[in-house]
Amino acid sequence: MVVRNRIAEMASEVAEWRRDFHAHPELRFEEHRTAARVAELLREFGCDEVIEGFGGTGVVGVIHGSKDSKGRVLGYRADMDALPIIEATGLDHASTNPGKMHACGHDGHTSMLLGAAKYLCETRGFDGKVVLVFQPAEEGGGGARAMLDAGLMERWGVQEIYGMHNWPGMAVGEFGVRSGPLLASADKFEITVRGKGGHGAMPHQAVDTTLVAAQIVVALQSIASRNVHPLRNVVVSVCALHTETETYNVIPDSVHMMGTVRTYDKEVQALVQERIGALAQSTAAAYGAEAELNYLGGPPALINHEAEADLAAQVAQEVAGVVHRDFDPSMGGEDFAEMLEARPGCYLLIGNGDSAALHNPKYEFNDEAIPVGVSWYAEMAEKRMPLG
Repeated sequence: MVVRNRIAEMASEVAEWRRDFHAHPELRFEEHRTAARVAELLREFGCDEVIEGFGGTGVVGVIHGSKDSKGRVLGYRADMDALPIIEATGLDHASTNPGKMHACGHDGHTSMLLGAAKYLCETRGFDGKVVLVFQPAEEGGGGARAMLDAGLMERWGVQEIYGMHNWPGMAVGEFGVRSGPLLASADKFEITVRGKGGHGAMPHQAVDTTLVAAQIVVALQSIASRNVHPLRNVVVSVCALHTETETYNVIPDSVHMMGTVRTYDKEVQALVQERIGALAQSTAAAYGAEAELNYLGGPPALINHEAEADLAAQVAQEVAGVVHRDFDPSMGGEDFAEMLEARPGCYLLIGNGDSAALHNPKYEFNDEAIPVGVSWYAEMAEKRMPLG
């Protein structure tokens, strides 16, 4: 592993920023404290331009290289938002905001990019411009789209865009880089089942919405097993059921269901949407109830561009020495996919070691990954925009 001396010296400071972010998590489009701290640090480093409130609570920093030229413009993106999870790590820097937690490592992503910003501001050993994108609302809030709609790419002339995500189970000091499909599209759906409430001891006088909802959950599993080609990727998961009553002996008038759909193929995506509606409505009708579908399209599948992925892998090889190119795509989703539809680029994975899984209440970003991630950003800028 090749970590520059200056970056190694900064690692503990960057870790302090990370733990501060971790202790003060903020949900999508509520990242006011986080964004203010990011902007404050960028100004301290000497960024040539710092814009706050971009695309909601986003922050953009711009660093010019050592030459006053019309060189390449490289974009780096990190996400800032946390999740509505009750933390269970017991750490000294655990969340001080009840019910909110950095359980996906966005605190680490933000801090690594800040570390890279500090290094690049000090050295400016590249011929071009680096645009630092600190994005809000990655966790289902449309933060990438908000920044794109605000003119992110056009305003600063971004030509390529790169991002990084930690990966539990991959050793610290290693990278995963894959060209082509990496992460799935991430749609959401809501189903409202309406029947006839009644006494739990007299179900024959009611239309039992909980029974209908349970049958719909089972029916939806037939989409992957019986409607989609066995070699095409799809996940349909019902993740929440809510009723207006919370007691032992009342059959509720309605049940509200929420879930997610993950696909790589737009034809499969359309098929799944149609089948969810048909199965929900016909299953409900069979029991004398009604079902209404609200399908919410999310970010598209994340597809890395081949040339940029190859370059990202070369840089990762120089920094870490171990780069995984043959791992399977994940059905997880990422709205960085929308940025990759706007500009060529690559999203790579950095090892988080033997940690709890992402979105787990015991998850913790591994600070040992910080100098590796910072080094990749620095090396990438200098390799892609060399001096002389």
